[in-house]
Amino acid sequence: MISFDDYKDQEPAWCPGCGNFGIRNAFIDAMTGMGMEPHQLVIVSGIGQAAKFPHYVKCNAFNGLHGRALPVATGIRLANHRMHVIVMTGDGDCYGEGGNHFVHAMRRNVNVKLFVHDNQIYGLTKGQASPTSMEGMVTKAQPFGVMSEQFNPLAMAIALDCGFVARGFAGDRAHLAGLFVRAMEHEGFALVDILQPCVTFNKVNTYEWYRERVWKMDGEHDEGDRMEAFKMSLLWGERIPIGVIFRKRRPTYEERNPVISRAPLVEQAFDRSKLAAALAEFY
Repeated sequence: MISFDDYKDQEPAWCPGCGNFGIRNAFIDAMTGMGMEPHQLVIVSGIGQAAKFPHYVKCNAFNGLHGRALPVATGIRLANHRMHVIVMTGDGDCYGEGGNHFVHAMRRNVNVKLFVHDNQIYGLTKGQASPTSMEGMVTKAQPFGVMSEQFNPLAMAIALDCGFVARGFAGDRAHLAGLFVRAMEHEGFALVDILQPCVTFNKVNTYEWYRERVWKMDGEHDEGDRMEAFKMSLLWGERIPIGVIFRKRRPTYEERNPVISRAPLVEQAFDRSKLAAALAEFY
């Protein structure tokens, strides 16, 4: 029987009260509830407070470059698509530096799960505005307030026909764990954008601010209606929906790729003579 302690690793160094603790607890709840063994999954991350997540969970892990977690996760998944591959990243790491990879991972529909700790700030580098920071928000680097329009990852994902689009809240552990389970069960790329308070650098989007606004929309709309989902994704302000926004089954990249559709690369025979013949052409 898998327990919470089976997933515990180093003691987290996040600030006391950080929303990342709630995400970690919900994630471990989800994995243990599914009976998932730590060796059955790999967590990939980039750089940032959210990207420290693999250090604090006992499982296979790859800590990569800023904004480059998705390419690594794609490579791992294509090499061994029997492995459950999860990306833990932040709003700056994924939507900023990694924005291009975010777009094309959804297009390819590789069966990777993307869990974004969206605290609307760059926490590791001490409080600059991120792509999801609200317009007008004052930070150390934006003393006159954020002048760029707030990036909407859910609307972007639905526009790209991403097969699973959801939003959770770090302050609701049980609900978030349920979203993790549904994302893991989905066949194809899955995005869960997680509203996560940064208690040190974001004094606007606090736990109280979110609790006054979030509402669980589970079962209140047709998850397969793309146009309705797009409308839901645009809601922000006095009412912020959390739950599964959109869900659709699309053929995965692994299913469509003839090289790996029959078996993972790691299980296929490797003929060194063919490599030698190819290299000989250059001599």
